[in-house]
Order: sequence, then structure tokens, then C-alpha cells
Amino acid sequence: MKPEMKILAASGQLGYGIPEEAFRRGVARQPDVIGADMGSIDPGPYCLGSGEMVVAGEGLRRDLRMVLEGAKETGAPLLMGSAGTAGRRSQLDGVVEVVESVAKERGIKLRLATIPADIPKEVVRKHLRAGDIEPCGTVPALTEEELDRATGIVAQMGVEPFQRAIEMGAEVVIAGRACDTSMFAAIPLMKGYDKGLTMHMAKLIECASACADPGGRDASMGVMGDGYFVVESMHPRQRCTPVSVAAHALYEQSDPFQLEEPGGIIDLAESRYEQIDERRVRVTGSVWRPSSRYCVKLEGARHTGFRYLAMGGIRDPRMIAATDSVAEETRQIVSRTFVGSIDPSDYTLTFRIYGKDAVLGPVEPTPSMAQAHEIFVLIDVVGRTELIAKSVCGVAKQFFLHLRYPGILCTSGNIAHPFSPDVLAAGAVYEFNIYHLMPAGDPCALFPIQMRTIGG
Repeated sequence: MKPEMKILAASGQLGYGIPEEAFRRGVARQPDVIGADMGSIDPGPYCLGSGEMVVAGEGLRRDLRMVLEGAKETGAPLLMGSAGTAGRRSQLDGVVEVVESVAKERGIKLRLATIPADIPKEVVRKHLRAGDIEPCGTVPALTEEELDRATGIVAQMGVEPFQRAIEMGAEVVIAGRACDTSMFAAIPLMKGYDKGLTMHMAKLIECASACADPGGRDASMGVMGDGYFVVESMHPRQRCTPVSVAAHALYEQSDPFQLEEPGGIIDLAESRYEQIDERRVRVTGSVWRPSSRYCVKLEGARHTGFRYLAMGGIRDPRMIAATDSVAEETRQIVSRTFVGSIDPSDYTLTFRIYGKDAVLGPVEPTPSMAQAHEIFVLIDVVGRTELIAKSVCGVAKQFFLHLRYPGILCTSGNIAHPFSPDVLAAGAVYEFNIYHLMPAGDPCALFPIQMRTIGG
């Protein structure tokens, strides 16, 4: 019989504020491993394309200080992945800089491994020309033109680079883009625990207490045993139940019974969930199905322009009734205004009318028949250049504000703008253009490991 092994998941994403009470409770349980996810592509393509981080400053510093001190107190290895949101090298370096500063400030000496996940274009191009690159899901086939347009490309590493770093003596591992499971599964797999169960456990706790009822961002614990694992939230008012734990397989998955990972699939078709006390669930039966070849998922983004926004609230029922026609007339005026100076292909103009099908637009399955008493309009312009975006947004805002509509009482100014200036720069715009699978004969070859001692 294998002894139980405790894996503590510090938070769903470092930098947004680890709930301290639950994390301290987890540290007091003396975990064998502390893991933390630091990012994803959930915030969209901006971080990947630009190399900038979503979280920074004191929020990130606080969370890193907590996990470093937790690792020091317990002696548990600390594994962090998808550093700085998208896991690009610039973001990885930014996180490492904070870790080094905190370690020095707190007198914590440790062996640190960093694992970048950036993939050179020429490596991708070689595989592309060999016909080895395939779409991940319903995306277009990758072309060399799109490869050249990418401003950043990363690959999701599996457990293997983390395992190699631990074998090299790392006490703390900070990786670029990584699968959410890798930080939590790497060491249990090194210790010989069943792969299907270990990967399933990792998939549950990487989202912290999201698999509890009620779900939350509090730390969670996975306990590996011989032929089973147990999952528990570290928040005393959050309880795991068979339903809450099983339901987590619906999160970000097209098939809740087949969860794809580098090198294979977690098969949950025969998984069993047992309530063992008020707050904990034991899971058995999860199986690992290896794939015929080991692939990593490539993620890339391209720069497509610049965004400007204008926004305002409308409470006049007559204008609310006429917003669709006012928006369409404004669109035509903008087009006429820039004839001969700005090509229509150089910008997009979108009216998002909240309170009137703004989220799904024409595909809204249950349109409301009742008219809202107030709505919010977001004028969203993306232009090839900043000047184009600002010019188009300014004209659209002004005409939308002043256009006449049936029954108008006030001749202008029927929109309440919450900000001044009322045309706001929203920065560069990026789009995903690489979301593809690439074979990796050696799961570590794409991810070089750098070791050093910091702090003290």
C-alpha cells in the first residue's frame, strides 16, 4: 500500500489575491507539494500577443510571498506554471524578478528552476512544412503567412519538464505556458501513483475550490492514495460532494468524459465519486489512455490594430426604441464622412447595446419583448492605426449623440457619458491565430531548464 500524498493548490490564479485563511489551513496540513496556476488564455489574446501581464504590483507580490513562505515552512516543492498569464518569456522573467525580490526580502534561500515555453518560429515552420501541424479543434489550418504574423508563440508543456527540474534539485519551479494539470500531477507521478487518478486529481484542484459547493477561489487539497484520491476544499464552509466534483468535468470541456492532455486522455467514463464525510469526496476508476504520439498545443497571437471606445447610458424611451435605426444611420454617416480618406477595410465599427441583446446579438435565443427603461451603449472601433480608430470613434460618438429620431423631445444630448474624455483609447488589439497541435518526440526538448540559487 502506498502512503497518502498531499498536494495543495494555492489558488486558481496567482496575483488576484489568495484567500489567506484557507491557504494557511492547507499549509498547516503539511502538504508534500504546493502547486499554483498563474494564467491561461481565458483573458483573451492580448497578453500573449503583447507580452504584458494581467496581474502585477502588490497583488502579485503578496501571493508570491505567501506561497514561498508556505514552501519554506513545509519543505514542500513549489511548482508554478503559465507565469504572468500567457506564459511568454517576458512574463516569466517578470514573475522571477518578483520572486527573487521576495526571497531576498524574507531571507529565503532556494534552488530555482525556470522553464520558458516560447517556441521559435523556425521550429514551427519546420514541422509545418513536414505536414506535422494540425488544428486543435475547429480552427483553420496553419499557414506560413499566419506563422509570420504571430507576435508571440508558446507551447503548453506537460508534466515532464517539471519532473526534470525536480530531478535537477529544484525547490521552486516557475514555468512559462503549462497545462493546468502539470504543476499538481508532476511529483505524484514521479512517486508512482496511478496516472489516470493523478491527472484527474490535478484537473480538479487546479481551479482551487471550484469543485466544491459553493465553489470559490480558496485553496484546495488533493490526497493521492493507492487506487484512489480524495479532494477537499480548505475553506471550512465549502464542501465537496459527488455532484460538485463530477460536475467540474463540464468546465472548459467539450466532452466531460474524455479530457485531453499532452500524451493522452483522462477517461472518466468509469469514475466513481464517494462522499466519505461532510466535506470530502473519494474518487476511483479514472483511467489514463495514452495517445499514439505526444503533441503539445501551440498558442499564438497576431497584432490586428488599435481600439478606441465611447460609451454612454440612455434613459429616453423614445431613443431606446430607436437605437437600432440610430446606430445604422450613424454607421452610414461614418462611412460617407471618410470616403476617399479612410478605406472601410481599415476599421470596424460595432455598437454593443447592453439591455438589448448586446451579448449574443442576432443569435440571442430568447430576445426580450419588453423594452428596458435604460440601456448602455458601447461604441467599439478597431482601426488599422490609432489615428484611424480615434477618428472613426469620435465621429460615430458625435453623430450617435445628436441624431434625430421619431418623437425626440430634446434636440441633442440624450446620452449620458460617464467619462471625460468621452472617446477612450483601449490600446493595441490582438487576435489568436495559432491554436494547433505539434508533435514533440521528447516532451522536454522544447522547454530548456535554467537553474540557479536565489535569496538567502
